[in-house]
Amino acid sequence: MIDRYQLRYFLAVVDAGNFSRAAAQVNVTQPTLSVGIGKLEKGLGARLFLRNSQRVQLTEAGVRLLAHARAIEREFNDLEGRVSQTRPVGTLRVGVLSTIPIRLLSGLVSSMRSGGEEAIELIEGNERDLVGRLQRRRIDVALTLVRPGESRFAVEPLFEEGYSLAAPAWHAYADAGVVAGDLLADEVMIVRRHCELLSETSRYFTERGVRPHFAFRSTNDERTVALVKAGLGVTVIPDSYAEPGLALVKLAGFNHSRRIGLLFASPELAGETGPQALQALRALASCCAERVQKSAVR
Repeated sequence: MIDRYQLRYFLAVVDAGNFSRAAAQVNVTQPTLSVGIGKLEKGLGARLFLRNSQRVQLTEAGVRLLAHARAIEREFNDLEGRVSQTRPVGTLRVGVLSTIPIRLLSGLVSSMRSGGEEAIELIEGNERDLVGRLQRRRIDVALTLVRPGESRFAVEPLFEEGYSLAAPAWHAYADAGVVAGDLLADEVMIVRRHCELLSETSRYFTERGVRPHFAFRSTNDERTVALVKAGLGVTVIPDSYAEPGLALVKLAGFNHSRRIGLLFASPELAGETGPQALQALRALASCCAERVQKSAVR
């Protein structure tokens, strides 16, 4: 007998590419996930994965199981959604990446309230959490990172942006345009714990001999921006956070960027037409892209 959790573990390994990331995706330890996969393979009488130190590959049996496993999971999710339906009819559930600026969300809400009666529910989370919610049909669409080669969902890219050093407007490097990382050795810094590039940022400064004092660590980007403007320290942040009183300065050799877009649980939601909330979100994302471009020019 195959249990649903075993199929969820199997799909997580397929989507994540290895056992450690898959375990994090389904919120279990790696040994627990491995035991579940082992039970599934024993029950089916066939190996599902070829394992090595770098990645896992599906066997022929794994390929045959994949389509059936996805179909079964979709049916489970649809059934759960129908039985536990408590939201108002017509409500669009939008998952929002926690590092999206709050003004984008407040602008969406204002536009919705002034434009009609359609209801919207916002669910905040990190990238992994939002992908999991989409797969389980707990949200309809996610405003989040769009990764190259994404094939699990219908995708609509909205804008792309880089990262900059954020400093108060009166900072010595505020008008520099570009600053070399090794010049920041004496700077006090603030850590954005939810930053998608936290490890890359740390590596960038470490390679340049910069080991700063950290005055604040936060998962709240709006609070971080306020403290940067007040002069507590500097941080690395996406360009869409540009606002009066905050100087964004490019870091020499730090060329990372992120693409923000919409991932849809159902392909029917994608396209030119759709709920009013989606149209408002597209319009606001366009405004955000313009802000990013102006910031880059400045």
